[in-house]
Amino acid sequence: MILPQAYRSTLLLFERRDGGGFIMQPYNHNLKRFSRELRSNLTDAERFLWSRLRGKQLCGFQWYRQKPLASYIVDFYCPRARLVIEVDGGQHYDESSITRDKERDTKLCMLGLTVLRFTNTDILHCIDGVVMQIEKSLPTSLS
Repeated sequence: MILPQAYRSTLLLFERRDGGGFIMQPYNHNLKRFSRELRSNLTDAERFLWSRLRGKQLCGFQWYRQKPLASYIVDFYCPRARLVIEVDGGQHYDESSITRDKERDTKLCMLGLTVLRFTNTDILHCIDGVVMQIEKSLPTSLS
């Protein structure tokens, strides 16, 4: 596979504790600065979900917030589970945004990732149900 120049220098090899390895997903290096800004300005729903994901609280899985992947910045990413979580506010409900989100999800799925979407309302009012859905999507065994 030939990657665009912006992606080439960002492929890194990480080792899992069990000796297996996995390759970090490619990303557009130009998004790195913007992702840092987004981490400083989380929405209330993102902040609330992050309080339940951070520090390996959820089944011992490490999560990253506002993570560049391919040409996107995803809200939350767990590399070990190959899982992306997107938090959708009101701007995601119009027809053009729904179409863009579907295209984005398709491209992320082509990288072997699973994408879960939750609304701000789901997170702010039903956080336990959201966390349960995320737990169901985590692998029970990585061997």
